[in-house]
Amino acid sequence: VQLQASGGGLVEAGGSLRLSCAASGRTFSNYRMGWFRQAPGKGREFVAGISSSGGSTEYADSVKGRFTISRDNAKNTLYLQMNSLKIDDTAVYSCARKTGYGNPWREDEYGYWGQGTLVTVSS
Repeated sequence: VQLQASGGGLVEAGGSLRLSCAASGRTFSNYRMGWFRQAPGKGREFVAGISSSGGSTEYADSVKGRFTISRDNAKNTLYLQMNSLKIDDTAVYSCARKTGYGNPWREDEYGYWGQGTLVTVSS
């Protein structure tokens, strides 16, 4: 399984970005997926998760109402639409495939990770 995240970049506060995560293999639609982020000098934190069908989503309180996670199983692609970006959103964003059976916001529930894409929000 390979996960390739893209779409990061430099954006002004209040702006928007859309991240994508392309997955290899034919089992993408069988698994829950998630986005995590790691800010400079901090640990990795959960951002958003989505069920295998896309019908159920979860968000960290810090991004709720601003970010939207979605997926296109026909294209083996996961998305994260980020609106109203804040300076505190600056981080490396990584997509991951959930392999465990526990809570989707737990990092240790995810067994496959992409390499991450950097999002920098400026003032």
